[in-house]
Amino acid sequence: MKNSPFLRLALAAAALATALLGSGCSSARVQPWERATLADYTMRPDRDPLQNAMTEHIYFSREASSGGRGVGGSGCGCN
Repeated sequence: MKNSPFLRLALAAAALATALLGSGCSSARVQPWERATLADYTMRPDRDPLQNAMTEHIYFSREASSGGRGVGGSGCGCN
């Protein structure tokens, strides 16, 4: 059962599919004129101050600490 031809063929097909899927993402190159689009202000995740405030409030409420991002405090409420 362990050395069956069907199992070897299935493993080879799985390895080939994995290699094809993995190599598909590596061949995509960003052209210089496309970098401006990716660096646009609208592509920034922190461009909306209201959304940032809401995210901070949710994070604070869940972690029960203030300044949990980049500031000392471990979330135990003792800061």
